[in-house]
Amino acid sequence: MTDSPGVLFESLLEIMARLRSPDGCPWDREQTRTSLKPFLVEEAYEVIEAIESGSPDAVREELGDLLFQVIFHAQMAAEAGEYTMADVLRHLAEKMVRRHPHVFGDAAVDDARAALTQWEAIKQREALDEGRSRSVLEGVPRSLPSLLRAQRTQSKAARVRFDWPDAASALHKVREELDEVDDAIARADRARLQEELGDLIFSLVNVARLSQIDAEEALQGTIEKFRRRFAGMEADLTARGQDIASQTPEELERLWKAAKVREYGSRE
Repeated sequence: MTDSPGVLFESLLEIMARLRSPDGCPWDREQTRTSLKPFLVEEAYEVIEAIESGSPDAVREELGDLLFQVIFHAQMAAEAGEYTMADVLRHLAEKMVRRHPHVFGDAAVDDARAALTQWEAIKQREALDEGRSRSVLEGVPRSLPSLLRAQRTQSKAARVRFDWPDAASALHKVREELDEVDDAIARADRARLQEELGDLIFSLVNVARLSQIDAEEALQGTIEKFRRRFAGMEADLTARGQDIASQTPEELERLWKAAKVREYGSRE
């Protein structure tokens, strides 16, 4: 008979405790919350890559690796007498029930947007109950990649209806910011140019978000496209016994156009 998720989870907790025990693994015993931070981030990104690969087996494996990082941190907290995994699970379960009154209570919402608005209102009430003020923009980590952080920040503001009405309206702001970039370049004002470029990128993220497009994913796609085409240029030159560094700008442009045609025909 297949073990239940609860039994398997308990087994993982026991494995982690053994790894951290005096007769466990030297590497695991040496780890701290700080030393594990890069691994936590890395495992999260590996889950994303697995999702993008379309392989359920890969997603299953990477989710397991990410879960083990959570277990690792909970074990260290238990050793320090701070909290246990049971505390983590209890707090999570209570929070999910509390913030979904339309599922577990008598509240009603009409759509996903209304559910998010309700979620935000509940978080605000929780903060007030704790005797503190809470910004609508809380909960977006500074350590996120900047495009993702921008999109999440904008989404948070949109929950309280501080937003552009649509992507076309946001695009007008992009054109305005592009004019500001032009002016900063013309004035050779580097500090202002940095600021205006940031405003331009932030505005582009607004257009992406309002078009239901993930800005981070869109840029990653463009980076991969650039790498693919550049590799095609290098392959062309290698086949001719030539080196890319010795080519003229005109020849590089010709090779680039040829790589584009190969990939998409005359589309772009």
